[in-house]
Amino acid sequence: MKYEHILEAVSFLKGSGIDQPDIGLILGTGLDKLAEIMHKEVEISYTDIPYFVETTVEAHKGSLLFGTHHGKKIVMMRGRFHLYEGYSFDQITFPVRVLKVLGIKQLLVSNASGALNPSYSLSDLVLLDDHINFLPGNPLTGRNIHELGPRFPDLSQPYDPVMNKQLKQLAETLDIALFEGVYAAWTGPSLETRAEYRFLRNAGADVVGMSTVPEVIVANHMKLPVAVVSVVTDLCDPDNLQPLTIEQVLHHANKGSRKLSRLFDKYIQTAPEL
Repeated sequence: MKYEHILEAVSFLKGSGIDQPDIGLILGTGLDKLAEIMHKEVEISYTDIPYFVETTVEAHKGSLLFGTHHGKKIVMMRGRFHLYEGYSFDQITFPVRVLKVLGIKQLLVSNASGALNPSYSLSDLVLLDDHINFLPGNPLTGRNIHELGPRFPDLSQPYDPVMNKQLKQLAETLDIALFEGVYAAWTGPSLETRAEYRFLRNAGADVVGMSTVPEVIVANHMKLPVAVVSVVTDLCDPDNLQPLTIEQVLHHANKGSRKLSRLFDKYIQTAPEL
């Protein structure tokens, strides 16, 4: 990745009417409800943005939205990129780099995940407190872009504690159950085996998915505060494992997204001037 490529994409987006957004959002599988209520001013296909790639996953719209919500300027990714699509870590995380240089002060992320913790139920919301990176690499490998951040960024608190505290308080106010947990990033696209689920649970993970961690790492590299809420779309009990279809995942993602949309909506409404 070259810093000049980031600047080129930023220049294109500014020329398209996207400028100085306050908050960035990344919407995961089936989690598109918030896009329906935001006042949209601009929508651009990923394929039109310099150096963005095309999302190939069902339920990932593949476009960038810009508009206002509760008086805040919001830029929203309707879908993300994954390692299992054949993309590099640079390609997966390029949009987060662009959004930061474009001006966002905070990043809200959602994803769909499988529950390793037996206390979780389908469509539950889990606020990520930490993660374990089982992906085969790190998006910061290679020559460091010093304009964006240091060679060795600290990850002692990868999920912003101030944002997490606010989300927990708002969830309580809205009477939404919001668990806290550790996310394991797995390569995919095949789902895990029973033995792998046992391994992940023994490693200390509460949920598992195939995204998010690369974006969180680069956000921390750029000192961009980030919070992630995961929606449980399947139960990963190795002793009672049932076959899973994408239709089931989308069904439970849709149910959870109603709660998630209310939570993110309230967060944006109550966020201070950034």
